[in-house]
Amino acid sequence: MKKSDKSAISPKGLKYKLKISFALMSILPLLVCVYLVSHYMFPRVGLRVDIIVFIVISIFIALIGFFVVKEVFDRIVSITNGAKLIASGDYYHNLEVLQGDEVGDLGDAFNKLTQRIRNNMDELKNYSEKTAEINLGIQKRIIVLSGLLQISSLISQSAKLEEILKAIVEKSRLLASSDTSFLLYREEGQETFYMRWAEGLGFQQLLDIRIDPTDDVFYRINNSNKPFILDKKNLLPAAVTSFVHDKLRLRNTLILPISLRGRIIALLGIGNNIDYVTYVQEDIELLDVFAKQLAIAVENDILNHSIRKLEIKDNLTGLYNEVFMRSRLQEEIKRAIMYQRPCAFILLDIDNFKPYTQKFGSIQTESALKKIAVLIRGSVSEIDRVGRMSDDEFAVILPEKNKRQAQEMAEGIRKKIEFSFSEEEDTAKRVTVSGGVSENPLDGINAEELIAKAKEMMDLAKKAGRNRIAIVKETQ
Repeated sequence: MKKSDKSAISPKGLKYKLKISFALMSILPLLVCVYLVSHYMFPRVGLRVDIIVFIVISIFIALIGFFVVKEVFDRIVSITNGAKLIASGDYYHNLEVLQGDEVGDLGDAFNKLTQRIRNNMDELKNYSEKTAEINLGIQKRIIVLSGLLQISSLISQSAKLEEILKAIVEKSRLLASSDTSFLLYREEGQETFYMRWAEGLGFQQLLDIRIDPTDDVFYRINNSNKPFILDKKNLLPAAVTSFVHDKLRLRNTLILPISLRGRIIALLGIGNNIDYVTYVQEDIELLDVFAKQLAIAVENDILNHSIRKLEIKDNLTGLYNEVFMRSRLQEEIKRAIMYQRPCAFILLDIDNFKPYTQKFGSIQTESALKKIAVLIRGSVSEIDRVGRMSDDEFAVILPEKNKRQAQEMAEGIRKKIEFSFSEEEDTAKRVTVSGGVSENPLDGINAEELIAKAKEMMDLAKKAGRNRIAIVKETQ
């Protein structure tokens, strides 16, 4: 037999109590019937004392029955009110269980139910908090991944190294709730690290930082070639800690060495001033990804510089580039000195080039540059060399020619360019050039001096009104 069945027929059961209270409360109407019969139906019998006593006892018993019923229903009402409170959301409300009858079992069942609800709510709350932490971690990883993709895009597009380094430092500050991120860098052939870029709180105070190979911080990083960590769990000697606190102004920091060809070229770091921070393996791994991208960017930049040194032609115009022109001019000067022969140099600059580019755009500008290159190249001999020195500068090396001959050639080039663009209906498209001429050894004994003198003359030509050629003789 089930436990509920036993409680239903037990002496303490609610059903039993209700039967007793019903029986007790039914005595009173029976006695009333007896009274009516004795007075009205059988008046001769009279009202005896024992009947009065019996009636009083019956009334007392009926009252007991009434209070028994009231007690039962009061408890039911109490449970009902408690159930309403629980239904309204007060899961921490407990029903008072006084007796082990059906009402008590009901209250106990409600208490067990609310306890389960409380446990489930607590578990749900903990799960919600953990989910929020996981979501926050996922969002951080998404942001970091987005940053890595942006940096990869910059590297693939061959962006300038400074732009890539700036992006890496900016994105790495998203790691480990960092207040600051920084990049210490040393150029090839140098030993001292200098602060190349910094982001975050007080970054301007970090820009003057220098680290020598003799500093304890670099000594530790260089010898271990491992991450440099200073946080709550990783305490370091006072000298190292003082360096981080005083120079970097950080309480916690994570610094990774970046090696290239067996040499540490940079130190990428993040940090903050929070008391309870401890860097975990995940932080190190994510920062290491940024460090690897930085190494790739630096390697690409070195390779690009090497390639540019090997290239001798300008991609747009097909003329020789600046590196070749400087090297070739130096060779021609040496030859001229050896054989006591002249060597002249012409430098031409497009007038109002920047406004022209802003007004007509890159396509029209490139077309004009190509046209000027063709005109200059068609004006020189086979032994002469024509090159593009910068965006709007062209140069001509003239072996075996003196300054007068160079001036005549420069003037011819200037007139040819002016005439070629004079047919443009839009006067803003009528391109002209200004130039300067120099000669070895009168104006210099090496390439740098000859170029500097020609540039000086070119600037004078521009100040004099543009569209003209200047030589040293005009300034004397």
